[in-house]
Amino acid sequence: MRAHLPALPTLTLILVALGWVLGELIGERTLPTLLLAYAPPLLWVLLCLPALAWAAWRRRGRGMALATLLLAAWGAGLLHWRPQQSGTLRVVTFNVLSGARTTPTELGSALRALNADVILLQEARFHDPTFEARLRAALPGYRAVRAQEVMTLTRLPLLGTDTRPLPGLDRAALVTRLRWAGRPLTVVNAHPGATQVSAALRDPARLRRSRDLRAAQLDVLTALARATPGPLILGGDLNTPPRGPAYRALRQAVGPDAFQRAGRGPGWTYPGLRLRIDHQFSRDLRPARARALPWTLSDHRPLLVEYRP
Repeated sequence: MRAHLPALPTLTLILVALGWVLGELIGERTLPTLLLAYAPPLLWVLLCLPALAWAAWRRRGRGMALATLLLAAWGAGLLHWRPQQSGTLRVVTFNVLSGARTTPTELGSALRALNADVILLQEARFHDPTFEARLRAALPGYRAVRAQEVMTLTRLPLLGTDTRPLPGLDRAALVTRLRWAGRPLTVVNAHPGATQVSAALRDPARLRRSRDLRAAQLDVLTALARATPGPLILGGDLNTPPRGPAYRALRQAVGPDAFQRAGRGPGWTYPGLRLRIDHQFSRDLRPARARALPWTLSDHRPLLVEYRP
């Protein structure tokens, strides 16, 4: 019997490693691994605690249990740390929940204090018909353009705009062509749909449909990124955790994840589930600092990134 005492730490290590590998490599391609890819990463940390307590009590397998906990903490982003410095281009993305938890004055004041050059808002189809006009009035010096429920505000010279419909939704990706540091800069503001993970048990067909629609929407974004020359930022509430094939496809089509390059900690932008699903990917720019701000004006948190040429 005593020869089998490390069994729980061993099993926990296998489960954690297998879960991360399947979620990362297969992800959305099958329904079971999709759930692994979208599971709140703190669940893996919590899974390690019984094994750690068991190993401490039995005084066997403590090294394995601790290694498993560190692996889960690393995968959850709790050990993420990157050097940071100030940048000369400030871009913020924020899902504002249609203004349900704030006022135009409060939101405008908070955004103005960030001193951002570009502001990317999602769910900006406000319930109050006067909200948008009052928000714009609270942000003097910014020019605003919109496509469906996304809005981009900028104080940089605006060279042009374009839209790309996202299939299956009354949404579109908003493309703005700007000028920064003497050269063109393309910024894409997007909000693809969420995978309906909550329907996994009661309606697997719905989960499958939402997954396939998301794949088509992300195909639009990756094709747009590949066809866009020069410096590029793709940002927004992308409803995509920082792992799995969908995340890798965006990173490969655009460039590095700004938070992965210049952030610290897990960077949860959707605190309700402890997930980082709002992103900025960039090309031909250097992310210098990335932060998820601890605001309570929405169910999301803003992601502020500073760039250098």
